[in-house]
Amino acid sequence: MTDSPVPVPLGQPAPHARLAILGAGVMGETVLSGLLRAGWNPDDIVATDRRPEREVELRHTYGIRMLSNAEAAAEADTVILVVKPQDMRDLLTEISSVIKPDVLVVSLAAGVDTALIESQLPDGTAVVRVMPNTPAQVDEGMAAISPGSHSDPGHLQHVTEILSATGRVVTVPERYQDAVTAISGSGPAYLFYVVEAMIEAGVHLGLPRDTATELVVQTMLGSAKLLRETGEHPTVLRERVTSPGGTTAAAIRQLEDRAVRAAFMTAMEAARDRSRDLAAAARATPRPAGEGTGSPT
Repeated sequence: MTDSPVPVPLGQPAPHARLAILGAGVMGETVLSGLLRAGWNPDDIVATDRRPEREVELRHTYGIRMLSNAEAAAEADTVILVVKPQDMRDLLTEISSVIKPDVLVVSLAAGVDTALIESQLPDGTAVVRVMPNTPAQVDEGMAAISPGSHSDPGHLQHVTEILSATGRVVTVPERYQDAVTAISGSGPAYLFYVVEAMIEAGVHLGLPRDTATELVVQTMLGSAKLLRETGEHPTVLRERVTSPGGTTAAAIRQLEDRAVRAAFMTAMEAARDRSRDLAAAARATPRPAGEGTGSPT
């Protein structure tokens, strides 16, 4: 494997084995619904959730079986872990004795490295770490995957097939995952923050809020599509909009004067550092029963 991220084109998953999604919250349901849209058979997928009412909802909506974590892991060939970092140790303890010898474990937990997961599972268990993002809900997600010490190219291909149902996939060395978290994992929030600010500016300038919202959202969507389809550097595209002495130049000058570019860099460094903190918390020795663990978020 090279150190450079290698893009993988979108593709259809091959539903040849049973898959279990442990933790069918927002991202778990996103993977589930994406697989079904891509042609997976509901009979090949099981899921879990701690809330009884949520189990009923998912069973009714998708026609899948809802089981306990141990039951789901025991019969699955691929187990997807979609839990908070601070809950990972408890989940691994719950399933480690029941998973199959040749199972593939896929973790979507932020900041939890493959070495920790491997240490809690039977020796030789294949683990792949994933950092997804929320645009997967509309099949425009960006997921970065990293192999553990026992996973091979076949495992990576299988995970790519699964995640390609909800967007694009790149393979990166695991040491890049904190940076990936800062850029694409948290990235949608930065863009939504910019959209919020632009809409508020439109209202301040006298536009009705619904008009400002439509203008900003379509501008964001169209700009992203232009960037992807032309393949040109964002600086080139920005300069084409920025006429000397014009309105855009006046706006960009204000952003530069306020060090917005530097603020973004600092913000993403903070997100990277927080990802490292989560990893450290996940690796920490669990406290004795009764002391509580709290949440690192």
